[in-house]
Amino acid sequence: MKLYSLSVLYKGEPKAVLLKAAYDVSSFSFFQRSSVQEFMTFTSQLIVERSAKGSRASVKEQEYLCHVYVRTDSLAGVVIADSEYPSRVAFTLLEKVLDEFSQQVDRIEWPVGSPATIHYAALDGHLSRYQNPREADPMSKVQAELDETKIILHNTMESLLERGEKLDDLVSKSEVLGTQSKAFYKTVQTPKANTCLDPHLSREPGSHSSTF
Repeated sequence: MKLYSLSVLYKGEPKAVLLKAAYDVSSFSFFQRSSVQEFMTFTSQLIVERSAKGSRASVKEQEYLCHVYVRTDSLAGVVIADSEYPSRVAFTLLEKVLDEFSQQVDRIEWPVGSPATIHYAALDGHLSRYQNPREADPMSKVQAELDETKIILHNTMESLLERGEKLDDLVSKSEVLGTQSKAFYKTVQTPKANTCLDPHLSREPGSHSSTF
């Protein structure tokens, strides 16, 4: 079980604003880590932009799951994990982080903030601690509430796109992805792998998979 990223965003119109993020890309090849991190940011923003306020959803992409929670006040959180990581724990983590963030960061900063200007230092600790799902025990009141909440499951990233939209076009227009990441995305495209979550990234020796 593995958590790869934990992000806090603001759902603006039409763009989502990244406020703070933590990443664990240690299982990927050293030379590909910057591109992996950029694609995680791109994916997190895209999912928030395409999710309704007051909703929880999980987006499945091969062996990975992106869990998103968008509050009614437009504050949002995204966890990218492998498919073995318990979804209930991921949403418990998102609830905890967003509650904590909203208490520490003034709401007036959300629409205009950035990772460089937002003062919230807890994400790295949460990402590290929750690598072990047992850190979420004992089951909290929040978890009990989540059991009664409908969580939407999208089977692919493409299911989030509007009619006529193509992921390739969104990648090419992205301001989050650098030139190197966009070029890398193009070089790894195959008929079976045309998503930003699976650009056939090599992992370090001993890792369980050859793709992300």
